[in-house]
Amino acid sequence: MTSEIIADPELDPTAAYAVDPARVRRLSARVVAAPRAQTFTRTSPMTGAPLAALPISTPEDVARAFASARAAQPRWAATTHDDRRRVMRRFHDLVLERQVELLDLVQLEAGKARLHAFEEVLDCAIAARHYAARAESYLAPTRHLGALPLLSQARTLHHPKGVVGIVSPWNYPLSLAVTDAIPALMAGNAVVLRPDEQGSLTALAGVELLREAGLPDGVLQVVLGPGGSTGQAVVDAGDYVCFTGSTATGRSVARSAAERLVSYSLELGGKNSVYVADDADLDRAVEGAVRACFSSAGQLCISAERVLVHDRIYDRFVPAFVGAVRALRLGTSLEYGYDMGSLVSQAQLDTVTEHVRDALAKGARVLAGGSARPDVGPFVFEPTVLDGVTSAMTCRDEETFGPLVSLYRVADDDAAVALANDTDYGLNASVWTRDVRRGRAVAARIRTGTVNVNEAYAAAWASMGAPMGGMKDSGVGRRHGAEGILKYTESQNVTAQHVLPIAPSMGLDQRRYAKVMTLGLRALKSVGLS
Repeated sequence: MTSEIIADPELDPTAAYAVDPARVRRLSARVVAAPRAQTFTRTSPMTGAPLAALPISTPEDVARAFASARAAQPRWAATTHDDRRRVMRRFHDLVLERQVELLDLVQLEAGKARLHAFEEVLDCAIAARHYAARAESYLAPTRHLGALPLLSQARTLHHPKGVVGIVSPWNYPLSLAVTDAIPALMAGNAVVLRPDEQGSLTALAGVELLREAGLPDGVLQVVLGPGGSTGQAVVDAGDYVCFTGSTATGRSVARSAAERLVSYSLELGGKNSVYVADDADLDRAVEGAVRACFSSAGQLCISAERVLVHDRIYDRFVPAFVGAVRALRLGTSLEYGYDMGSLVSQAQLDTVTEHVRDALAKGARVLAGGSARPDVGPFVFEPTVLDGVTSAMTCRDEETFGPLVSLYRVADDDAAVALANDTDYGLNASVWTRDVRRGRAVAARIRTGTVNVNEAYAAAWASMGAPMGGMKDSGVGRRHGAEGILKYTESQNVTAQHVLPIAPSMGLDQRRYAKVMTLGLRALKSVGLS
């Protein structure tokens, strides 16, 4: 069943879906924009038809949003951990209760299959539950051995940054709009969120649930509009900036934040690899590789675009993998049952088409897919497997961000690691082997922020207590775990000195003080104190 946001739930999957205008008006009321603001209209990749017109926030509107957030932030920071915990636990429940509407919106705006939209619901619930349970311990003051043991007592405190600016992407319109805001809020910050225009309705629905869960007025502000104006205004005003998107834009965000001496985190592009070792469980590896490559139609920063297969298993793995890819069910319906949905736009379709065309022109072979499927949806492209890809081809090194994967035969673990690392990116990887110790050893040599052993990407991503992020051109900083919340804080060292100063005292002149301190330092070393 589809939700009530769809005006006619009996619509044919190839027809235009209509979002209830009253629902659009209620969501639009959450946007900081002038009463008669200009609007933008988003179309759905499911059908190519318009979904809704939403207001555009000007840079002046962004300034108003930050002013309101700054006014609300001290009151929110003064709340107890129990108060914040209750909000997130209630949000966790609401996300699960209202998931049908959220799934519909994710599909309508991002085009992905319903099962992949469900990953976003899971992610929001897991993040809310994790930080509700762990934020207090992550933020608790910590004791340290002082300069002079017993006499110097050091404590680290964690203060909120103030107002965090978040610029989130279109490919995970619910998850990436909300889950980065959760730890920022739990740390006592206010947030100004600018979701990508293509994911605006979904982001607004997530924000509405946070408000319903008890988040106070003003603490989470939403602005909408183009990245070059509205998004840049958020980057230019935040006390901390969190950005997820392309590497090229990430560099620009970093320059803007660095000019203001403001900290930032960036999750950017990837050219991720799956390595199938010679002892891998074939059936499990095939199923996992398909999931790694074609979830959300490959529009996932941590999805795989390279499959590296050990020479001893290559001739058995490839036919099974290609057969599984050819069997994938494509569809643009608001129902479970399809394995892959649509690309998000004509621009993404053009990129995938050009990468395939370029590879074929330079000698690659198509083993599966290779064509657009307008009969399924206007931006649908078949899940595609290429063999014979070389460094002369665009798809060898550039991120496609679509359902396109290349196969590579490797002689051993060393060759697999070398090829996995032969990229400017370093976001995610996947290793398949029956020997988990071997898998961990291989993983430790791959220069990516996360590596999954015997899983595609979800194991590392959903292990919320562990950090997630990129190396090299894939980003700066981490989300999740302690790092994912402490980045939104300013660390402060408060040290109290007792009895004696760290200076000549008790009748010691400077020379004798230096001798006493020298003896003391040697004694501390001898007993292993640092």
